[in-house]
Amino acid sequence: MSSSCNDYLSKVPTVTILFWVIKIAATTLGETGGDAVSMSMDLGYLVSTGIFATLFAIFVSAQISAKKFYPFLYWATIIATTTVGTTMADFADRSLGIGYAGGSSVLLALLAATIFIWYRTQGSVSISTVRTPKVEVFYWVTIMFSQTLGTALGDWMADSAGFGYSGSAIVFGSLLAAVAALFFWTKISRTILFWLAFILTRPLGAVLGDFLDKPLDHGGLALSRYSATAVLFALMIVGVLFSRKQAAQK
Repeated sequence: MSSSCNDYLSKVPTVTILFWVIKIAATTLGETGGDAVSMSMDLGYLVSTGIFATLFAIFVSAQISAKKFYPFLYWATIIATTTVGTTMADFADRSLGIGYAGGSSVLLALLAATIFIWYRTQGSVSISTVRTPKVEVFYWVTIMFSQTLGTALGDWMADSAGFGYSGSAIVFGSLLAAVAALFFWTKISRTILFWLAFILTRPLGAVLGDFLDKPLDHGGLALSRYSATAVLFALMIVGVLFSRKQAAQK
């Protein structure tokens, strides 16, 4: 999917195929990175959520204060939303005992409420309107809730629904392919399709991350959470650098 939004004015990247590749890498990193801190470091979901929520607040503040679009700052903020989304969803689903279905329902309601209020107050939820601090707040809150919802949905599909990590990845990948088909072959609102795709990349990243680092007897590859996170981070760096090169050539 592509967008003609002006990077300088809107402070968000042009939405291309590379954008979605980097986004999926970021959401997968959010899962492995969040699990690394909460599980491998044994800090627990609540403490980990506090750490990542602080980082999220710092990066969002920096992003809103910035006068133009900075690729690395933007993607660092995205990573912050994915990691806090991972630990927040795990805390709600597991520590609070809400369960995957309950957690997903609450988060879906919060996401829908945020988008509704954003639309009612601003008249649009298009990323091309992300130019003012107020709209940026709506944008990042929406992203944070979508990332948290995606974690809960991924866990629900893989565990409660019994699809496993690879099966869930196929389901969410197929849904993303369907959204792409709607983009290319229909006239459905591009804004609606963008947010559908944005939300769906998170559960895809969640199950991919779990597939990488969960034990073999749970259907994972049992890779080190630290090494998986480092590799995904390196892939993101390469992707962002390549996207900057593409932008400079236009």
